[in-house]
Amino acid sequence: MEIRKELNNATLFPNLEILANQVVEGFISGIHKSPFHGFSAEFAEHKIYNNGESTKHIDWKLYAKTDKLYTKRYEEETNLRCHMILDNSASMFYPQVKTQTLGNLNKIGFGILAIAALMNVLKKQRDAVGLSVFSDDYHYYTPEKGSERHFQMLLAKLNEIGSEKSGGKETRTYTYIHQIAEKIKRRSLIFLFTDMLQTEKEDEELFEALRHLKYNKHEVVLFHLMDKELEYHFDFDNTPKRFLDVETGEHLDLYADTIKEAYEKGVQEYFTSIKLKCAQYRIKYVEVDIIRDFSTILNTFLVERSKFL
Repeated sequence: MEIRKELNNATLFPNLEILANQVVEGFISGIHKSPFHGFSAEFAEHKIYNNGESTKHIDWKLYAKTDKLYTKRYEEETNLRCHMILDNSASMFYPQVKTQTLGNLNKIGFGILAIAALMNVLKKQRDAVGLSVFSDDYHYYTPEKGSERHFQMLLAKLNEIGSEKSGGKETRTYTYIHQIAEKIKRRSLIFLFTDMLQTEKEDEELFEALRHLKYNKHEVVLFHLMDKELEYHFDFDNTPKRFLDVETGEHLDLYADTIKEAYEKGVQEYFTSIKLKCAQYRIKYVEVDIIRDFSTILNTFLVERSKFL
């Protein structure tokens, strides 16, 4: 792939939590009337407090006005468990950009912000979220929890990943997906963010690992991240370039136009095979262009959450 300027050492996003909230609020503002109950944290109505009930949801402001105890009853309170899996391999750091912004992200930056945005929604819903990060090693795992402290810990971890210059040199998806599947015991909604570029095993074995995630009645969504203009359509100007495989070190010197047609045909066939395998194993496949906005991610979450509960 084309070599571009390296990322700087600064944190990817100065305040990931605020930016994730902006992404979610921007999405919500585009929905005139959401058909999905409980998407916001607002309550549906008050009810009179009965002795012996938990005091957790007492509306103390209303008590100060009325001298009566009422509790807030929310539209939907669930115990959804959601586990995010992030591919942190070297290929996910493509394309390399000097400064990442909301409109100029590489694959790892998009994945980090997408997960943070989903965590924002899960937090409002009082749902539990866990996180796994892998590349050539199983870098990080934390089980699903819903506390504020837990959310802040995950945000700190995502920011740490965003400050890295590159990921692991190899993508050992097969090995670590199996390990992650063994760790997630309770039924969960699982989101995998990856570019599906891996060096360890053949595709058939990779999908056996993905099928492992379906055990224990988990629902799995595969978000296939790509820069569609460059990685799918191979849209480069026709000047001599060196294309480098960041995970193997192999390179090719060529003019883009000489292989553009054959390249695009090969990529289309590969993507079609992925979609068919996902359909076979009942894994939700979502193609995501990182140049576009985050509505695809959030819309998919709303649909899958409503089906899961």
